[in-house]
Amino acid sequence: MPVITIEAGKMDKEKKLQLVQGMVSVASEVLNIPEQAFTTIIRENDAENVGVGKELLADRHAK
Repeated sequence: MPVITIEAGKMDKEKKLQLVQGMVSVASEVLNIPEQAFTTIIRENDAENVGVGKELLADRHAK
């Protein structure tokens, strides 16, 4: 069972579905594995929980 893990910011359900469908389609084609075999996990991260260099991503976007 291949697993695709996606870490990103907050998304609405429609965007998540589009992302899952696209990722699974490409991975299936490249790896020659049926789409039904894939499990996709989406982890949403708040900008306050991500550091870039020595600052929080939330602070970086606030500038």
